[in-house]
Amino acid sequence: MSIRQTGVTDIVLPVSSEPVSGFKVRRVLPSRYGRMVGPFVLFEQMGPAVFNTSQGLDVRPHPHIGLAAMTYLIDGEIVHRDSLGKVQALRPGEVSWMTAGSGIVHSERTPPEARASGSNFFGIQAWVALPCRHEEAAADFAHYSEPDIPRTCARGVEFTLIAGASDGLVSPVRTLSDMVFAEIVLTGGARYQVKPEHHERAVYVVAGEVEIVGRPGSFREAELILLGPGAEIVLKAPAFHSTRLMLLGGEPFSEPRHVYWNFVSSSTERIEQAKTDWRERRFPEVPGEEEFTPLPED
Repeated sequence: MSIRQTGVTDIVLPVSSEPVSGFKVRRVLPSRYGRMVGPFVLFEQMGPAVFNTSQGLDVRPHPHIGLAAMTYLIDGEIVHRDSLGKVQALRPGEVSWMTAGSGIVHSERTPPEARASGSNFFGIQAWVALPCRHEEAAADFAHYSEPDIPRTCARGVEFTLIAGASDGLVSPVRTLSDMVFAEIVLTGGARYQVKPEHHERAVYVVAGEVEIVGRPGSFREAELILLGPGAEIVLKAPAFHSTRLMLLGGEPFSEPRHVYWNFVSSSTERIEQAKTDWRERRFPEVPGEEEFTPLPED
């Protein structure tokens, strides 16, 4: 039985980037199999990590254009600060959605209380490219508490819809394109059918392993499973172990997207302008932050 006969088109293995704040980041988008899944241009796993006393996450102020960025925590806590003057703590089950548009600068750090006692950290970061007509939209930041996020739990399946629409649910997160972004937790032996509601879809294994009914073998942690258009696959957790997954996808854009560092755009000229603006300190500053992240060498 071929991979394509079971609805799977490719399997993407993670690439480990340079350690951030002492822990590894595993990235599966972009990859050599494709730069995007629907509007998603970046997807990576941060941690898990254990911070000792005085340690923590320290992502210095850095800029973005042309995208919406989201960090979803499984464990730990971070504080977001941005050039709009927003200061927001993010905890597991909550959603912060930052629309960069024409430009925003932000930092992410472990809060002082967690740094003083030591803490755990485990999360997912994703970037979504904006449609051409919204690439230069005004920057925005919105936070949603855990009770605001739609969640269902039945027959051993906990489905949390972070953004978009799926399974009869609609997230309150204001996105600018059609998409799905969800967390799926399966108890031992539980099954979940991935709906064919979006043209491009992928499933990322955060923890544990997962099988696809009708296909031999299983997929393991940090693997991204690319699904064929319209395929109605059924995911199954091992009999005695739970599995945590992320579902992502949406409608593809007709125009390609260019990615350089933290900049995403349909125009290479716009990215060059953003590089110049950051190098010459034309982006707005983050109140309360004094550090600066240099533009990486080409």
